Amino acid sequence: MTICKVTGHVWATKKEDTLMGLKLMVVEDETTGASFVAADVVGAGIGERVLVVAGSTARRALGRDDCAADSAIVGIIDNLQRK
Repeated sequence: MTICKVTGHVWATKKEDTLMGLKLMVVEDETTGASFVAADVVGAGIGERVLVVAGSTARRALGRDDCAADSAIVGIIDNLQRK
């Protein structure tokens, strides 16, 4: 699980059938600065910090093992306390 910030939306008029109906968001990993696309299952918005899972865990969160997505937003961070 990684902490990311939502930086944008993705609109794709043509895409793999298993991605139909999914809200796709651009997220930026707070540790590495890498940007990537994640399917949103919790209704996150631009500017919010979120929890992102990858691989089979993401597909499980989406409820679809046959899905082409490999990252999913599974939580919106309200508060984060670091040492």
